Amino acid sequence: MKRVATDTTDRPATGGTRNGASQNGRARNGGTSDHQSLSKYIQARFDECSRSQKDVAQYIVDHLDEAAFQTAEELARRANTSSSTVVRFSQALGFEGFPELQAAAREEYRRVNAKAAKDSGAASSTPLFSLDQNEFESALQADHLNVEDTARKVSRSAVDALIAAIVAADKLLVAGTDQMAFFASYMRHLLMLLDLRVDVVASPSQEALSRLGRIDEGTLVIGLSAGRPHPLVVRAMKLARHRQARTAAITDATLSEVAKLAQIKLYYSSNSPAYVRSHTALLSVIQALAYGVYAQDSAQYDDRIKAFRLK
Repeated sequence: MKRVATDTTDRPATGGTRNGASQNGRARNGGTSDHQSLSKYIQARFDECSRSQKDVAQYIVDHLDEAAFQTAEELARRANTSSSTVVRFSQALGFEGFPELQAAAREEYRRVNAKAAKDSGAASSTPLFSLDQNEFESALQADHLNVEDTARKVSRSAVDALIAAIVAADKLLVAGTDQMAFFASYMRHLLMLLDLRVDVVASPSQEALSRLGRIDEGTLVIGLSAGRPHPLVVRAMKLARHRQARTAAITDATLSEVAKLAQIKLYYSSNSPAYVRSHTALLSVIQALAYGVYAQDSAQYDDRIKAFRLK
């Protein structure tokens, strides 16, 4: 994203006045109290970003609660980039630096949570652990919240569509590399127990590339990604689109290129206090999908499972 002169009236508010009377807080329509949120502002300018800046943009949009309170160095580590990229990204959006962008993130975070509390009309649930929780407890609590957040935000229509697509497909190809390779393999295992034809592409090996070459109209290609997708996963999705195959994505980044290429999209939350993303919610989604497929005809699948185990 090239740094250009930015119309400050269109930039998210960085806190302060209730009616948006500050220069940065006014909306383009001339001083109403409604201003564009940071998330929507970033999404609107996402295509202007460089590749590394897109990593930062994706992380902020999908992990606003963390970005609002992390340092530039912590945010850079989570987004797999440098702190200087975080600063340049902030300036390219029209902020003086990262502290001003973070102020806008905190403003949106407070506004979203205040609305959620008002809508629920109930006090917050009892925390899993005491306030002086250790690192182990913090990680467990984050996983608990990730599963809950994923369950609240998942689209039932998207889930039903993916389950129907899995059942109807002649064969499935699950693409996931690096840390996603484990989940691709596990998804294959669960679906093969139901005697479904499933291949996995987990590395740019000759064998994996030959599997890509067998994609046709009867194939359902499922891409798994966390953060910036691997080029091999993107290639699999593009090839599937080219060959008129069905496509689905399971990702933690709403702005992911894999999601843009997919006809069916499922998102999971991956917030974590640790040095890597949490994939607990992803594991839950995969197991739930497999159970959804099984529930379509449990009697038939029970027979298939027995036959598979006897092989």
